[in-house]
Amino acid sequence: MKKQCVSGWSFYHGAGESAGCFGGSGSLIRQRLELLAGIMGIEVLGYAVMSNHFHCVLRSRHDMVATWSDDEVARKWWMLCPVRKNPDGSPAEPAEVEIKTIRNDRKGLKEKRRRLSSISWFMRFLSEKIAKDANKQDKCTGRFWEGRFKAQVLLDEAAILACMQYVDLNPIRAGLAKTLEGSDFTSVQDRIEDLNQAKKECADTSTQCAENAVESVPCSEHAEQAVPSVPLVEPATIPAPARNAFDAAVEHGARAGWLSPIALQAKRQALRAKKTERRASNKGFLSRGVGEYLQLLDWTARQVRSDKRGTMPAELEPLFELLQISAICGWSVLRTSINGSGPAWAVRNR
Repeated sequence: MKKQCVSGWSFYHGAGESAGCFGGSGSLIRQRLELLAGIMGIEVLGYAVMSNHFHCVLRSRHDMVATWSDDEVARKWWMLCPVRKNPDGSPAEPAEVEIKTIRNDRKGLKEKRRRLSSISWFMRFLSEKIAKDANKQDKCTGRFWEGRFKAQVLLDEAAILACMQYVDLNPIRAGLAKTLEGSDFTSVQDRIEDLNQAKKECADTSTQCAENAVESVPCSEHAEQAVPSVPLVEPATIPAPARNAFDAAVEHGARAGWLSPIALQAKRQALRAKKTERRASNKGFLSRGVGEYLQLLDWTARQVRSDKRGTMPAELEPLFELLQISAICGWSVLRTSINGSGPAWAVRNR
């Protein structure tokens, strides 16, 4: 697998296939992805678990791993490969002498540091555990995965955006779901759940908070063709606690807080400065906010494609109306995304 970097990070779209059927293993895969995202220097941008395969979009953060202390590397490796385990199978709390043993092996520690940002090792820790747990759950033995995972390097933002849409829309295109929020075991479902929860927790009105949080901007060009929208509220009129509460619930939500945030630049940098143990960093990956991305995804899901079985019914309410969040003026966003990311659909890998 050839590894290439984009702005210091490596982006990959990977697909794993099972020889059988995941059945009830969707939650196992999601839980394992979340666990590994909190330990390794690999960030999960998006994922989708299907009936017999799964997709994930990953970013290798070797730059972050390089800043970890030797103690951090040793403890993280212990979490992945513990010498002792608790009765429930989780890693036992390491003794200081056990951490020193790992830390003092300079050659071994260097290799472990490299592995903590390796896509191949991430997939190994993911696949091996899933295979064992799924076979135990089904009370069977034998081969679980059909073969080694497949991966495609994503070279620019257009490719990342196209691939994220492909992954998040997998259940709809396969005819397994009708809506984004009904697409089980996908990153978009997690993000929507957090958006819903943030709306409930917001101290101000949901419309005001949402309009500010999704980073929407007024659009005059092609206004007659734009998505109908309610005039945006001036940020200064929204109390800071309400804005911060909403954005914090979206950026560090209970459901999707382990996934990389979407926007490269957050409106309030203090939220990005907040340290989290659930992912390697708080860096985003697209030059658009979560609201713009979800609207684009909603629009794309309604487009009929001759090579796909499923599509979102056109008569369904737009996602932001369903969430009771006013729509943004999205024509320029859609136009830019469609023209800029068309060829990147070739990134599909199964």
